Amino acid sequence: MLFSEETPERLYNTLLPDVIVKGGDYKPEEVVGGAAVIANGGEVKILDFVEGQSTSKMIEKARQ
Repeated sequence: MLFSEETPERLYNTLLPDVIVKGGDYKPEEVVGGAAVIANGGEVKILDFVEGQSTSKMIEKARQ
């Protein structure tokens, strides 16, 4: 795990990125840290869900 916490919420709240991008299996209001990013003028983008595809699987494959 790359974070010492269960979610990157504290990191998002500290860095306040311009955009958080998540997959289509999320709703904007479910994205941790999204409310703080939006309140700071940023946005939460939800991409279309593609069955059988995940960033975790892509990262795992790239590491092999």
